[in-house]
Amino acid sequence: MLPEERRRQILSLLEDSEVLRPADLAAQLDVSAETIRRDLVMLEREGDIRRVFGGAARARDLSRSAEPGRADRECIQQEAKGEIAAVVATLVGDSDTVFMDVGTTVLAAVQSLPQSFHGRVVTNNISAVVALAGRSDVNLHLVGGRIRHDELTCYGPDAEEQVSRFFADKAFLGSGGVQATLGLTDYHLEEIAVRHRMIDNAAEVYVLADASKLGHVALRKVCGWERITALITDSKADADMVRELRDAGLTVLQPSMDPMNAPGAMAPDEEVRR
Repeated sequence: MLPEERRRQILSLLEDSEVLRPADLAAQLDVSAETIRRDLVMLEREGDIRRVFGGAARARDLSRSAEPGRADRECIQQEAKGEIAAVVATLVGDSDTVFMDVGTTVLAAVQSLPQSFHGRVVTNNISAVVALAGRSDVNLHLVGGRIRHDELTCYGPDAEEQVSRFFADKAFLGSGGVQATLGLTDYHLEEIAVRHRMIDNAAEVYVLADASKLGHVALRKVCGWERITALITDSKADADMVRELRDAGLTVLQPSMDPMNAPGAMAPDEEVRR
């Protein structure tokens, strides 16, 4: 079978399934897993598919225009968010000033800040402030502005100006999509503008993205990887996608996949173990 014909068959098979695993595609088409991997890379470059956690999906099934609602996002990838939050906890110094961005993964990181942390949190995420309200030892700054009611976040010129008054040791950013060549992408333009101020005024910048975000491209570009210190993802992230991100020059941090190690132990320079 010619490669073009095989790729047409892959797209046809994806018509009937939301996601197909490479091993299943290899079995159905009677070719090697490596052949399927090359086909998926080519189809993704052409914009026909997106590789996601668990396999491949048709590109049109992954909207670039709108993200799922907050209530839906809070219920998914909870284990992955917990892993990412555990890595964040190892990076935050007890007296650091940190920017905390918007999103449910960032909220999980806020909730996992060590009890020894007594620094400063600057955020436009109302839920993050509520999560830390009982910790009198933490210096909290909620930057105000217009309220995005469905997300409980603040945005607009007032929020941007207030963030620009602070200089942070570290910034932890949410994400809509993470892709090796296109960089960090997201959906809401005015929240992205606040994020730019955080990037500009932080000594280190970390992007938090669970496995489902890798390879996905959201509506609007945030920045390229030259502005980012590291990406933090979970232990189930696709190995090929992680490799592509590292090949693009991005440091990728993951929790150790060795169950004998403590949660949150990082493996930043190792290949992802299968």
